[in-house]
Amino acid sequence: MSLTLTSRGRRRGAVVALGAATMLALTACGGSGFDEGDDDASASSTGGSGGSGGALSVLIGSSGDAETDAVTAAVAAWSDQSGIDATVQVASDLTQELSQGFASGEPADVFYVSADAFQGYAANGSLFPYGDQLANADDFYPSLVDQFSYDDQLYCAPKDFSTLALVINNAAWTAAGLTDADIPTTWDQLADVAAKLTTGDQVGLGFSGEYARIGVFLAQAGGTMVDADGTTATVDSDENVAGLTYVKDLLTAGTGAYASTLGTGWGGEAFGTGKAAMTIEGNWITGAMTADYPDVDYRVVELPAGPAGQGTLQFTNCWGIAADSGNQDSAVDLVDFLTATDQQLAFSEAFGVMPSVQSAADGWKALYPDMTAFIDSAAFAQNVVNAQGASDVITDFNSQLEGLATGDPAAILSSVQTNLQAVLDENAS
Repeated sequence: MSLTLTSRGRRRGAVVALGAATMLALTACGGSGFDEGDDDASASSTGGSGGSGGALSVLIGSSGDAETDAVTAAVAAWSDQSGIDATVQVASDLTQELSQGFASGEPADVFYVSADAFQGYAANGSLFPYGDQLANADDFYPSLVDQFSYDDQLYCAPKDFSTLALVINNAAWTAAGLTDADIPTTWDQLADVAAKLTTGDQVGLGFSGEYARIGVFLAQAGGTMVDADGTTATVDSDENVAGLTYVKDLLTAGTGAYASTLGTGWGGEAFGTGKAAMTIEGNWITGAMTADYPDVDYRVVELPAGPAGQGTLQFTNCWGIAADSGNQDSAVDLVDFLTATDQQLAFSEAFGVMPSVQSAADGWKALYPDMTAFIDSAAFAQNVVNAQGASDVITDFNSQLEGLATGDPAAILSSVQTNLQAVLDENAS
């Protein structure tokens, strides 16, 4: 893949098919991995003095001590190598602190940017478009490049990413008389095993009732949320109706259920507490399982295929560089260092995230051989909707999905179509 992007026109709403994700998902994919900890932690690292352009400031949103320590150590290593001072600060509210920095004209030089915030920052001139200066630009997953491209330019190097897969309770699987041969690879097979796994106190498949999970079924049906140019909403398609109808059928059959219906906060809790024998979650679930449900034996497999084939959603963040930074050359050099294959694998080992470069895939599988389904799913993963202003549309979509069991899939999608197209039209004006 070259930086001559095939997509095409003004990318105000780039999507390969992961709407703005829920706060849980965004937090998880934006750096969280297999470790959890204190979000308010902070740290700094100082390298040697000197170097052109002055000292660098780096602002991150951390999933806990493991991530904070890993990023701090990596930035310190770059400082030692480059001779340029660099300080890492952990934000307690990344969005607020970034906005304050941009408004004051004194933002951090380098910082985390979430997928749902990217388009807005790119559109208002807050970001320096440096993608064509990266040594490893051709190594990023193409769909991640799409997510962080604006006006046909890669603005922001993908930092890491997460996908969604099917997580199965091995004890429940065995108790239902199922074997490895029963791992579902189609919708019909998923519905069948969900029925067999459903008991008086356990549903076969439990998941969060939101677009950021249910969207996998839209993708598997061949649906998208916007067209390839990111200018036209495609929500109310026959494919998306088929995907949402499949989910409704699971809910009405009682073999599938929302995590909230089960009295839990998210799919991982429903799964960990035994209220669901299977769930649909990202690789961040492993941290929760280790910390909160260490006695649950489980496996992770790719999501089954729908009428159009396999599909999943992916969540990602990127390394932003401020347009107002006076240290852009040094900042690009730092991002090159942080996104290199070996350094991304060091981050993976420290806090579990999946590397954004394809050359690190085999290394990640070696680190986490039981979790390979997550990174293998990158081959058929779709990005979330990241059009500026789309978060409110997705919030409304999630509200409507709460009533899907008794609702009309086509009517729900028609409403979202209208709302999302209005946002896209406003962005284009």
